Amino acid sequence: MTGPAPRIVGFDHVQLAMPPGPEAEGRAEDFFSGLLGLPRVPKPPELAARGGCWFERGPVKLHLGVEEDFRPARKAHPALLVADLDGLCRALDDSGHPTRRTEDVPGMPQWYVDDPFGNRIELIPIPGGEEHHA
Repeated sequence: MTGPAPRIVGFDHVQLAMPPGPEAEGRAEDFFSGLLGLPRVPKPPELAARGGCWFERGPVKLHLGVEEDFRPARKAHPALLVADLDGLCRALDDSGHPTRRTEDVPGMPQWYVDDPFGNRIELIPIPGGEEHHA
């Protein structure tokens, strides 16, 4: 190979799986738009027939794709940077989506929540943001 090696410079989007059906899409919208604040955006028409939904705000793009034999991702997960972690964790806890705090890496607290389908999502405070949610 000649020349510099290709470099990854970022993510375009992250995709999680979800079960099929309009009820599932409604639950996804309540969680991702209503609680996490990621607006739902229309999928391109050629992809919309497959089901699922997309949520995007600026560079944050989280897509949900339908899997007929859906199983939630319990280990693999996206990690979302959060400006008001305490406020988000309270809202999630109050709405029946309990958050979990761990410190698997000493000195690096982590918070997790499951989406309505059981997919694990990590919540990370932005540098200088609040990190004291119990």
